[in-house]
Amino acid sequence: MAGKDINQRPCFLCIKHLPEGQKGILYRSEYLILCNPVPIFSSHFTVSHLDHRLQAIGENIHAFLQFMADLGSGWTVLYNGPKCGASAPDHLHFQSAPSGQMPIEKEIRGEKRLTLIKQVDAARLYRVRDLGREVILLEGAGLTAVASTLKSFLNALKRVLLIEEEPLVNIAGFYEEGKWRLVIFPRRKHRPGAFFKEGNARILVSPGVIDMGGVLVTPVEKDFKGLKAATVESIYREVSLEAETVERAIDAMV
Repeated sequence: MAGKDINQRPCFLCIKHLPEGQKGILYRSEYLILCNPVPIFSSHFTVSHLDHRLQAIGENIHAFLQFMADLGSGWTVLYNGPKCGASAPDHLHFQSAPSGQMPIEKEIRGEKRLTLIKQVDAARLYRVRDLGREVILLEGAGLTAVASTLKSFLNALKRVLLIEEEPLVNIAGFYEEGKWRLVIFPRRKHRPGAFFKEGNARILVSPGVIDMGGVLVTPVEKDFKGLKAATVESIYREVSLEAETVERAIDAMV
C-alpha cells in the first residue's frame, strides 16, 4: 500500500477505528489480541500494539519472542515486514495461528535440509536447503541470544544491501521445549512481475509470510485453479533474496 493511500484511510488497527462490537484481549498492557478480519486459518489472530506506530521488527524483537513463549507450543507467531506483506505497514502488529498448517513447519524438521552456517553464543543459524527460496532457521534457548542474533542478521542485511530502512523480511516463529525457532525469509521484492501483467496473464499473488511458508493465497479463482508447480517455484525465486546476498550478510554479522 502506498504512503498516500495510508494517509488517506483511517488505521483499522487503532482502537478508535475497530469495527463496532469488536472485542479483544489485552496482552501485557501493550498489545490487543484481535480476531483476524480476513482469517486464512482457523483461530487466526492479529496482535496489534495499542499505540499507532510503524511496523518494524528491530525494536520489537523481544515482544515478538515473548509472545511466542507466552503462547507456548502449538502456536505459530507471524511477522510481515512493512514492504512485504503487512496489511497495515503504519501500525505495529503480529499474527498468530495454530501450528502445523504451513508446509515449512514440517520442512525445517528434516535434518538433511539443514546446514549450520553460524553460531552466536547460544543461538544457531541454519540454512534450509532445497526449498526453491532462501530460508534461514534461527534457533536458540535464550531470549537475549536469539533476539541479538536476529538483530545482528537484520543489521548485516542492511549493510550489504546499502539501505537504512528495515530489509524486506518475513518471519514465522515457534516456541517449544524451551527453545525458539525462527524461520526467516529474506526478500528481494514483495510482488512478482506476474502481479503487474494485464488480462489472463496477471496472477494476483502478493506473497507474505504465510505464502512464503507454503500456503499461497489467491484471491482470484482462476489463479487458484491455474497455478502450477513451475509457476509457484518461479514466483518464489523472483521474490526471494538471492543466496549470494544472504551469505554475504551472514559473513558480515557482528
